[in-house]
Amino acid sequence: MTTIILLVVLAVVLLWAVGAYNTLISLKNQVQNGWTQIDVQLKRRHDLIPNLVNTVKGAMEYERGTMEAVISARAKAMGAQGVKATAEAEGQLTQALGKLFALMENYPDLKATANVLQLQEELTSTENRIGFSRQHYNDVATEYNTKQQQFPVNLVAGIAKATPSDLWVIADAGERAVPTVDLTSRAPGA
Repeated sequence: MTTIILLVVLAVVLLWAVGAYNTLISLKNQVQNGWTQIDVQLKRRHDLIPNLVNTVKGAMEYERGTMEAVISARAKAMGAQGVKATAEAEGQLTQALGKLFALMENYPDLKATANVLQLQEELTSTENRIGFSRQHYNDVATEYNTKQQQFPVNLVAGIAKATPSDLWVIADAGERAVPTVDLTSRAPGA
């Protein structure tokens, strides 16, 4: 009788361990999928930026430094590896784009151009998708990290090769600042 009880307890523990292992693997895959979704949206963003810069380049010749900052920030963002480095580089790119959009407000003729309006709309839509993707990623990464730390699942975490995932956080305090747009100034020569 005790052998049967021991076998049942062992079977229950084994089934629980398999379930915990599979849960960790599932969450790990969800984190990887979340990161992939961010990567897809960032690629789209990176592809749109040169088109925007080329479209506004002629009209904004006095703002060369701002456009060069956008191009430089884009290059850094495209080369970033890992969640923390990517988040930091993308934050710098967001700031540079914000400055470019703010300066574009000084050029009414440019703002009225269909190409510029379309590119701005596509970038805005992409920024929203990036935001949703980051939220999803952080949600699944937090769930994965929490599950790894909870007892008794943490006993199986090493077997599942589960390691904590970095969260996408705002690294630069300047990124938290709200950009100021002054629509009262006019373009040079206007």
